[in-house]
This record gives sequence, C-alpha cells and structure tokens, in this order.
Amino acid sequence: MKILITGCNGQLGSELRHLEAQHSTHTFYNTDVAELDITNQLAVEDFVNRNGIDGIVNCAAYTAVDKAESERELCTTLNTVAPSYLAAAIGKRGGWMIHISTDYVFNGEHHLPYQEDETPCPDSVYGNTKLAGELGVTKFCPNALIIRTAWLYSRYGHNFVKTMMRLGREKEQLGVVFDQIGTPTCAADLAEAILSIIEQGVRPGLYHFSNEGVTSWYDFAIAIHRLAGIGTCQVRPLHTSEYPTAASRPAYSVLDKTKIKHDYHLTIPHWETSLARTIQQIMADEQS
Repeated sequence: MKILITGCNGQLGSELRHLEAQHSTHTFYNTDVAELDITNQLAVEDFVNRNGIDGIVNCAAYTAVDKAESERELCTTLNTVAPSYLAAAIGKRGGWMIHISTDYVFNGEHHLPYQEDETPCPDSVYGNTKLAGELGVTKFCPNALIIRTAWLYSRYGHNFVKTMMRLGREKEQLGVVFDQIGTPTCAADLAEAILSIIEQGVRPGLYHFSNEGVTSWYDFAIAIHRLAGIGTCQVRPLHTSEYPTAASRPAYSVLDKTKIKHDYHLTIPHWETSLARTIQQIMADEQS
C-alpha cells in the first residue's frame, strides 16, 4: 500500500518513521508542512491522487492547548478544516484514514474510564476543534478510524517527560498538579498499534488508546525523576487552582481501551514500563 503520513516530524510521526523499515511491503510518504500543506485543499487532493495514496495516517495537529484560546482560527484550520480535506481526498479514492484525536473531547468530570460511546463535552478551544475534526473526518471518509489518546510523550520533540528531566536537573524545587488524573501514552506504543491496525486491515470506528494504568501529573513527574536518577529536586504537589492556565484541563481523563484491545488483539504495556524504556532512550540520545 501507499500510505501518507502527515505531521511526520512530530512525536508520533517520528515514532512511525522509526518503525517503517519493519513494514517494507508498504511505501510511506512522510510529510510535514514543508512537503505538504494540509490546509490547502487543492494541494492535498493533488498529492493524494498524483501518488496513488491508499491510506492516510494523520498525525498533524495544533497542540498548543493554552495558545489555542487566543489562536482559535489557526487551531480550527489545523484541527478541523485540514483533517476534512485529507478525509475528502482519500474518501473519493475509496481509501482509509487513521486520524488521531484527544482526551480533551471530554470535560473530565467523570470518575470512571471514558468509553467511546459516551457523549463528548469539550471545555476548551483545543478540545472543541479536535471534536469537530473527528466529525469532519467521519463525514468525508466512510472508512475512517479515529484514535483518541492522551498525555503523549516520546524520545522525540518537546514533551512533559523531557521537560521534567530538564527542570529536575536545573531546579531544587518544582510544583506539579496532583488533582488531574489520566494515563501517559508512549508515542512508540501508539505507533506500533497503528501499524498493527494497518496490517490487520483498517475498519471504520472510534477507539481509545493510552498505556495501561492510572496516575496524576505529580506522580508522573515523581516517576520520571526516579527513573532518570534525578534526586536533587523536590517535587511538590499543587492544586490545579495554584497553577492557572488559559485552557481548562480535564480533571479526570482516563480512557477505556477495552474496545481497541479486543478488535485488534493488542497488548498494551503499563505506562511505567514504557516510561522507563523511553527515559533510557532519551538519556542515550543525550550522550550521543
């Protein structure tokens, strides 16, 4: 198959590129904004048709959650409009699309893991644009598979894990919120799941994916420092009210993964297992 990857320089796109050699029967077209402007509908249609694309994995998104509150138009263009262009282009060819969405489609007022059939209720510009993107993708591509994920990190790019490692080395004290609960997602694990789904055959549907287990941002930070051997920084628990942000964060956004594990026979690692592996990779990258 000929597969278009958008956002190939981001965390998930980079992990997909790292794994593509293991799937050499497919031809991957790795693109970021320099190679393909997904906000240009004619450019998207031309690329898809000229290269005979069979499927799209859309990893591109506007993810600056707080800036989105003041950059609504740009956020909407990237998270709502552009995915619809991709879906329409591949939909006309009868192809498939895997689109990555977010836990921010929920407001976080739940106390049990969110299942796919629960009514979304986003409480931020980012969450609203991502939900609208889901709707556009399913409207224009009948064979679209949407994966909602959360707390994404990787050895690549900028993320919470790298930030906590850097600040832990620089500071004697650090405050992290303890009353926001969720599950970290290793982008490498999500990339492996996506490629497994492609090999099994993409079927339309809505799915949730994160690593197994539950934690808070505070406990996540504690684990990062422990696994990275950082013992000189005191991490203090903060209430969300002590760390105000422009965008509202879900207080509870644990995702139920039962459906994707059943339908695609996936075994998902615990978040701390994947975190340990990623930190070792980051530290090796730092030394190279």
